[in-house]
Amino acid sequence: MARKDDVILDENVLAQKMATVTTKLSAMKPLSIFLSLSVLAILVLSSFMKVFISPEVENTPSSLYDSIATMDARWEDAYNNCKLDVMEELISEDLEFYHDQGGLMTSKQKLNEALKNNICGKVTRQLKVGSLEVYPIKGFGAVEMGLHAFHNKKEPGLDVHYSKFVHIWKRENGKWRITRVISLH
Repeated sequence: MARKDDVILDENVLAQKMATVTTKLSAMKPLSIFLSLSVLAILVLSSFMKVFISPEVENTPSSLYDSIATMDARWEDAYNNCKLDVMEELISEDLEFYHDQGGLMTSKQKLNEALKNNICGKVTRQLKVGSLEVYPIKGFGAVEMGLHAFHNKKEPGLDVHYSKFVHIWKRENGKWRITRVISLH
């Protein structure tokens, strides 16, 4: 708890600093004063914005992009390390998976079985750096598009071939889930 003397001392120090700033400002040209005050105002406003804007708000493009990039990295980690529980959590119950070679799959259970039997320990996914695009879908979620490659662990050293993909992410009850996948090879 501050004593009365400490408060007076702090006020005196503050008054001295303000007098110094005032003296310096009076020596400056009007344009310099305007620019200095503008920068100060921007710094003060940005500080208040950080305090009063909720971090939960995800309607800015950069935070949406970051959220989906994080979810894609989580998906890739689960895919590459056979984390079936994470993949199960990230896949929506109303999944539609369109594959140019395999056709349409609409069963979350069948997709999970296919991942377990054909992917786990055998294939890894690699997102191409810089290829990720994210677009909002108002009132629903987001579209993620990009390029990714798959590596068969039994055939290492093959040339990397990137393929296009589209994931539709739905935001529901605070969680992101993949509802649609289009995978082109």
